[in-house]
Amino acid sequence: MADLVKFGLDGLVDVLKAAGEPTRLRLLALLAAGDLTVTDLTEILGQSQPRISRHLKLLGEAELIDRYQEGAWAYFRLKQDGKAVALTRALLKYASENDPVLLRDGDRLAAVKRARSERAQAYFSRNAAEWDELRRLHVADEDVDNALINLIGNQPINAFLDLGTGTGRMLQLLSGLYRRGVGVDASRDMLAVARSNLDKANITTASVRHGDIFNLPLDAQDFDLITIHQVLHFLDQPELAITEAARMLRPGGRLVIIDLAPHALEYLRAEHAHVRLGFSHAVMEEWLRKAGLHMEKVQDLHSGKESGQDLTVTIWLARDPRLLIAAGQDHPSSPALAGRA
Repeated sequence: MADLVKFGLDGLVDVLKAAGEPTRLRLLALLAAGDLTVTDLTEILGQSQPRISRHLKLLGEAELIDRYQEGAWAYFRLKQDGKAVALTRALLKYASENDPVLLRDGDRLAAVKRARSERAQAYFSRNAAEWDELRRLHVADEDVDNALINLIGNQPINAFLDLGTGTGRMLQLLSGLYRRGVGVDASRDMLAVARSNLDKANITTASVRHGDIFNLPLDAQDFDLITIHQVLHFLDQPELAITEAARMLRPGGRLVIIDLAPHALEYLRAEHAHVRLGFSHAVMEEWLRKAGLHMEKVQDLHSGKESGQDLTVTIWLARDPRLLIAAGQDHPSSPALAGRA
C-alpha cells in the first residue's frame, strides 16, 4: 500500500470515533458520491433534520467533510484531501456493495439525483435556443476541446479550477486528468445543470459551488490549472477576473483563457448580454502580464464560415513564472509569438 498514511494513537481514535457510527458512516458513503444538502440527506436516510445536522457537525469537526453555502442552501461533500479522509475512503471500500441498508441509500440517492436532473434540464431547455444560436456562430465545441487538450497536454493535474463553469463542460472534458476539480459559477441555475451533468457522468472527483469570480471563496495558490471558458466577454472588468485567477495559481501553475477574438457583431450586446466584443492578443497579453503571469502560447481557431457572422475563438495559455524563477531559469521575453496560429 504505497499510499498508506500513519496516525498517532489519539488521531486514529478520533477518526474512528467520527466515522464509526452507523448514520455517520452512511452519510460518508453518500457524500463520497457528490454534493448533497441536509434536505437531500434527510430524504435519503429518513431521519430528522436536527439529527442529520448534528451528525454533519461532528463529521465537519473531524475534518471529514466540506460545507459550503449557496444562497439559502448549504451543500456537503466528502473532503478530497487529508489523512483522515484517506483513512475514511479506505474504510468505505470494505463496505459490502450488497449491504441492504447501503443499497437502499443508493436507490434513494439515485432518486434525489433524478429529481435534481429534471429540474436542471427544465432550466437548460428554456435557454437552449439561445445557446444553440451562439454555437452556430463560432468554431465547433469539439474543435475547441481538441485544441485545448493539445495545448495543456496529458500530464496528471493535482488540482483544477474552472471559473464560470456553466454546465460543467470543462470539468467533464478534463475529468481524466485531474485528481481534484472545482467549478465556480455565479448562477445557481447553472450550478444545478453542472451538478446534474457531473452526476450523469459519474464524476466524483469534481464539485461545483456558488461564488464571485472577482472574490473567489477558495484558498489562494491552491490550483495547478485554471480555465476561464467563454466568460470574460460578459464582464465589465475582465482584467480583474484574470488577476483573481492568478491569485489562485500555485507557482508554475497554468491559466487557460478561451474566449472570442475581436469582432463587430454589435447585436450580441443587446440580445446576449455581451459586454466586450472579443479580445485582441495584445490586450490579453498585457492583462496577463499585469497579473504576474507569463504568456506561453496563443492559438486562434477560425470557424471557416463566410457568412460575415462568424466568430474566431482564441485560446491563451499563461503560466505563473515563480517556479521557473526559483529554479534559476531564464524568463523568455515573448514565447507566445511562436504559438500563434
